[in-house]
Amino acid sequence: MSPPLRIGLVSPYSLSVPGGVQAQVLGLARELRSRGYEARVLGPCDGPPPESFVTPLGNSLPTAANGSVAPLAPDPPAALRTLRALNDEAFDVIHLHEPMAPGITMTALLVHRAPTVGTFHAAGVSFGYRLLRPALRRIAKRLDHRVVVSKDAGELAREHIGGDYEVLFNGVDIRAIRADAADRVRFDATRRPTVFFCGRHEHRKGLSVLLEAVEQMSTPVEVWVASDGPETAALTARYAHNRSIVWLGRVTEAEKFRRLRTCDVFCAPSLGGESFGVVLIEAMAAGATVVASALAGYRNVATDGVDAVLVEPGDPSLLAGALDRVIRDDGFAGSLRAAGAARAEDFSMIRLADRYLQIYDAIRR
Repeated sequence: MSPPLRIGLVSPYSLSVPGGVQAQVLGLARELRSRGYEARVLGPCDGPPPESFVTPLGNSLPTAANGSVAPLAPDPPAALRTLRALNDEAFDVIHLHEPMAPGITMTALLVHRAPTVGTFHAAGVSFGYRLLRPALRRIAKRLDHRVVVSKDAGELAREHIGGDYEVLFNGVDIRAIRADAADRVRFDATRRPTVFFCGRHEHRKGLSVLLEAVEQMSTPVEVWVASDGPETAALTARYAHNRSIVWLGRVTEAEKFRRLRTCDVFCAPSLGGESFGVVLIEAMAAGATVVASALAGYRNVATDGVDAVLVEPGDPSLLAGALDRVIRDDGFAGSLRAAGAARAEDFSMIRLADRYLQIYDAIRR
């Protein structure tokens, strides 16, 4: 009997900082390990590793990227740790997420000795891609298979890096999200309806738009605001008078899922820079009603009026109207939730892992 396949999943972003890419890497590793594969995750960690199967490669350094601040590790010590870990682990397959990101994934791509898959997550505008296009095109030839998580991510990668890409949408762990459906409480007349926001507090995530919209709503609500970021201090000061806003700070994945199961509405008011709406899928799987911006990345997973309400980004009045509607119209909200639960099944991490295992097998032949 042959030993189980050894798979190295590499994240350029700190695995102890919440983020979409990090969640995908860890989620895929959990699914692979549940099937008996020797999957390990390599990446920066600012603190204790979040899972026993994570190999920490040092602390991250805040780096401007895609209108945000990314927790990357582009320093020489992290590169040396990457080299050592790859040599010690002797992976059969290496799976790089954001392989062109400076730091750990780029180092792994340049020195790898195993067949390599690269998954590209970013969409929109990338000044780094534009500036380093010739070099990135040469480096990308070292990838044995290229994946993008959305059509928008594919457009960005093809424009600057070239090559052919398979579109594989991100996956969600539906079993974990629905782990305790008994705590689901919806539209209880004895309490205010709840609106949940979970995202970095920065301009592109649109939290300021949501908070302004809440003050224009005709329906009293309680707002749960998770995470933090560069706008936290200013927003908490500006809305200190509003006792209906609950500032949760950073939350664990388990707490995020619990909030998704128990909120009435999940709101994603992003202004741009979203390549894929994985958090919308998580909310649908949890049974929340979804209200979000009508961005191309979100339209990859949600359809306005079918499984979500999508509104023009950056308009607090439109957002307030959409929130009022789904809270007041229980029949409409119920139809959205039912369609959303069905839609979430299309993005199961189980299905995603099935396809990646096929890719791993193909590039090893």
